[in-house]
Amino acid sequence: MKPLVQVEGLRVVARNDAGTEFPIVKGVDFAINEGEVLALIGESGSGKTTIALSLMGYARSGCRIAGGSVRIGEQQVLELDDAGLSGLRGRTVAYIAQSAASSFNPSRTLMDQVVESAAIHHTLSRARAEAKAVELFRALALPDPEHIGARYPHQVSGGQLQRVMAAMAFITDPALVILDEPTTALDVTTQIEVLRAFRNVVRQLGTTAVYVSHDLAVVAQMADRIVVLRDGEIRENGETAQVLGAPAHDYTRCLLAAAEPAERDIAIAAPAPLRMPVPLLRIRGLYAGYGAIGRDGLPAKRILTDIDLTIERGATVGVIGESGSGKTTLARVVAGMVPSARGQVLLDDAPLPDGSHGRTREQHQRVQFVFQNADTALNPAHSIGAILARPLSFYLHLRGDARRKRVLQLLDLVKLPASIADRLPGELSGGQKQRINLARALAAGPDLILCDEITSALDTVVAAAILDLMAELRRELKVSYMFISHDINTVRAICDEIVVLYAGQKVESRPRAAMGDAPFHPYTHLLVSSVPKLKMGWLDTVCARATAHPPALAPAPQASDAGLCGFLPRCGVRVDGLCNRLPPPRQQLPNGGEILCHHTPAALIPLQAPLQRFEEVA
Repeated sequence: MKPLVQVEGLRVVARNDAGTEFPIVKGVDFAINEGEVLALIGESGSGKTTIALSLMGYARSGCRIAGGSVRIGEQQVLELDDAGLSGLRGRTVAYIAQSAASSFNPSRTLMDQVVESAAIHHTLSRARAEAKAVELFRALALPDPEHIGARYPHQVSGGQLQRVMAAMAFITDPALVILDEPTTALDVTTQIEVLRAFRNVVRQLGTTAVYVSHDLAVVAQMADRIVVLRDGEIRENGETAQVLGAPAHDYTRCLLAAAEPAERDIAIAAPAPLRMPVPLLRIRGLYAGYGAIGRDGLPAKRILTDIDLTIERGATVGVIGESGSGKTTLARVVAGMVPSARGQVLLDDAPLPDGSHGRTREQHQRVQFVFQNADTALNPAHSIGAILARPLSFYLHLRGDARRKRVLQLLDLVKLPASIADRLPGELSGGQKQRINLARALAAGPDLILCDEITSALDTVVAAAILDLMAELRRELKVSYMFISHDINTVRAICDEIVVLYAGQKVESRPRAAMGDAPFHPYTHLLVSSVPKLKMGWLDTVCARATAHPPALAPAPQASDAGLCGFLPRCGVRVDGLCNRLPPPRQQLPNGGEILCHHTPAALIPLQAPLQRFEEVA
């Protein structure tokens, strides 16, 4: 059978600042049969997205397609003129981008944007396009499919917007759909919903697709075949079962190893926390939010409610939860970026003033923040040396040769060469920029580093290297971390304790030694069961269990409203007449943790029997 897509000898080159061209895709060959899903995987810079974009005859700024051929059906893509490419894109080949939020026009309704491609390519009338859009909304499991199209992009969640983008791609019945890291930025429970919706639509429509990802566990659920890329070359090309079960190339084996954090190795490498009479950080009864302050002394929009948390010297505490759970707000309160409304944040048992203006230089120095997006956290106009020199001057008053020497020491500390000091952030890879982000925090000589989703945008190999580096720095510098993430696999790899937030409430905490033992809070149980496993068919066998909780039919109440559980509308084990009337008690677990739940630990264990061992689902 003749394949639908045939790529032969594809070469793409890029141009550096000196005007010299160099290859970034080097003679790539592969084919895709009709109805097949092909995954392109590899580290950042491997050429995944560059190859995917070439299937539309497109090269990003500074790059050009230098040779080879791309055939889709009977069309030779690289031979098309501008008019031909305009007819191809959105009609024969559709593209689903990684960030839906940046791909939509905020001033137009979702329906207007979904049906636009059908109007451009004259495939359907407006009425028929809208009817088909509603069918796609329903197939993609979007809420209120008949009316969601009347909303604007900011009026739906990130996961919903990602599915609306899929409807936009499928509206013209394209021959090929490219999905470029469509779930990378989503938390695990949302990712499951989106993955299931994408997979079901691809199956129903018999779509031929290219799935670009660095997440092998996700690829295992979506792809029929996998192409493994490194440095613009194919290292392996085979059926998914073969690549995952019996990889032929050393690099594939490296990717598979990096897909599962080396939990035990990191745990052995990291020192035990120092149990002192006074902990490094203690948070007591913390409330925080935004908006006008009410009569109760609390803000109109409450983000955090009655949070207690302790970080010992030399410890790493992980804070996990879905988007909007309050994780970043908690870190920003600790850093002084957001004021608290009630409660205390104590450093060495001394209260930290609210907001940055009330804090001393020493207090700022001792608590440093590493932001999620290194691209926006680093000034693009300053050299790496200048970026690292700033905190050295401000906090440590270093000048001249002493400052330059310390900059080089910091680069060595984060495993980067001295030559990096003279380069700009735009000349570095994502992993290198995140190391600089970390080095800048270390430059102040802090006791506590607040890490906000610092590995979420990195591929598995680079993320694993960052986690190893953090463990090494913890061992050598005795630094403590608050590690914020929505990825429970990452958190369990490096943390001594996990704190779970939902709707601004602390619903669970547990020590590292008990991370694999039931019972869990029902929300933690959902998180754990939603982590994709590196196993084909996992989505089919586990998804029903992970999504057994009924969907929220109304917005989750603020955690402080009558003191009720914020997870109540989604909880599959709620007790009507109890959970919807009385605040849940905080119950101690036999393993040293605690949960905020009406159910006793003994009652939860049989309800969660399928997930009694953490390793079965992580």
